[in-house]
Amino acid sequence: MAATALERAAPGIRLARRYRRAWLWPDVRAGLVVTALMIPAGMGYATVAGLPPVTGLYASIVPLVAYAVFGPSRILVLAPDSALAPIIAASILPLAAGSQTRAVALAGLLAVLVGAFLLVGGLLRLGFVTDLLSKPVRVGYLNAIALIVIVSQVPKLLGFSVGRDGAWAALEGAWTGVADGSVVPAAAAVGVGSLAVILVLRRRRTPLPGVLVAVVLGMLAVWLGGLAQTVPVVGALPQGLPAPALGGLGWADVGELLAPAAGIALVAFTDSAVLSRTLAARRGETVSGSAEMRGIGLANIATGALGGFPVSGSSSRTPVAQDAGSRTQLTGVVSALLVLLFMLVVPDLTRYLPDATLAAVVIAAVLTLIDVRTLASLWRINKVDALVSVVALAGVLVFGVLEGIVVAIVLSLLTFVNRSWRPYRAQLGRVPGLRGYHDLSRHPDHGAPVPGVVIVRFDAPLFFANGAIFDDWVRATVAHGGTDVHTVILAAEPITGIDTTAFDELTELDDYLAAHGIRLVFAEAKGPVKDTLVRYGAADRFPPERFFPTVGAAVDEVTGTRRDDLGGASGASMR
Repeated sequence: MAATALERAAPGIRLARRYRRAWLWPDVRAGLVVTALMIPAGMGYATVAGLPPVTGLYASIVPLVAYAVFGPSRILVLAPDSALAPIIAASILPLAAGSQTRAVALAGLLAVLVGAFLLVGGLLRLGFVTDLLSKPVRVGYLNAIALIVIVSQVPKLLGFSVGRDGAWAALEGAWTGVADGSVVPAAAAVGVGSLAVILVLRRRRTPLPGVLVAVVLGMLAVWLGGLAQTVPVVGALPQGLPAPALGGLGWADVGELLAPAAGIALVAFTDSAVLSRTLAARRGETVSGSAEMRGIGLANIATGALGGFPVSGSSSRTPVAQDAGSRTQLTGVVSALLVLLFMLVVPDLTRYLPDATLAAVVIAAVLTLIDVRTLASLWRINKVDALVSVVALAGVLVFGVLEGIVVAIVLSLLTFVNRSWRPYRAQLGRVPGLRGYHDLSRHPDHGAPVPGVVIVRFDAPLFFANGAIFDDWVRATVAHGGTDVHTVILAAEPITGIDTTAFDELTELDDYLAAHGIRLVFAEAKGPVKDTLVRYGAADRFPPERFFPTVGAAVDEVTGTRRDDLGGASGASMR
């Protein structure tokens, strides 16, 4: 039993015990391929986050090993991510006051806090929080992130820097730099050429990674062309292992980073969980959202403690691992060991790596985040969703990345509230030739209400925001039905809950109808809704005889007839 609990807490142990020899070469091969992307991408995202390139390698090594032990997914690759890098920069750089050492420490603390949020969320089984960001909001948010990263990398691509924070300030700085002649022609040639190589090879779907080709060609151009003094380069990496770098921090720093850490945790888990679930489904596997949250949380705590920064599931390197034949998390372990070997054996190799090429790597990666096609599809299908996506994009661009997360979450919640606030409503009646009771607005020529009876359907839970709307609508429908109405039947199947505010509206409606000699009854009410009414002390007001199993049964009772013809068969469900 202890072994079972240990395997549940550390899925990697269970996988190691069941590992098959046939998986070894596919995992090793995939690890080799992923490493070719891991090194330049990790260094590039570190620079976007305002950190030394080497921290991107630390943030590539440690999470891969930690997730291999604690992560539930067999295929997910954890690494520095384009969606997180600008948020990290916005969180730590204002607090770092220009000190690179302090920036690294703050980034590590941020990762530990992100991991703590995720770990606690996983232990509390809060994996459902991914639903806080709807698809339209996520599309708009990621489009904005991509634009911000691209704008921030354009100066590096052209060989100069602007030193400004914020999307609009960076855009203005890039424009001014180009206009003032700050562009370094050699660096621009290397950067634009590297970007072209990556995009062309990606389009042709060659087996050789375009990122690797661009990095090698960029380094050769600087070395053979003697451009090391002209073109900004990464320089040699420090030789050594990932190590703690949390010195000089205080509780005030924790307080400053709590809110950003919560936002990053939400974004990291949302992106990772969607990617993990999608790939697991393709492989016929199932991944627990809460277990995923715990695994990503522990990986972030580990990398934060050892000189890294917050990471999430990589939407670029994970598919590469899958395409290369990866079977298990051994792929990540192999990649981590190879990155570590690179740092220990050939750290000088980056001496000729141009900053412009790293900028090209980052820009090429974030271009995949831009999703104009989905936005256009939303506009055709649902203009409200499309507008929500555009507002989410504008929120990030105007208010900033961190504030944009809040805007995105608030938009998701407001969208839900709006749809529940004014849901679809229908008056039901009989339609010749069709069994059951149907929406009269969809059958204006042939549908007819039941004489003396108003049947209404409200397609949402009743809560504080829509209780009054429900009350007013039913009263208006009854008034439109004429003076001979004696019964209102509430087709209650879509109503999944009633809060106290809506309950007050319901009782006021019942009193209003009773004062006009009209009886309110319920059809197809769910058991939990009935229990709620009893809990609210309404058992005497709404006794069992006012509830019916179907709309047809309610009509039969209140009209004193039983219809078995096509005009309204007893017991038929409404549609």
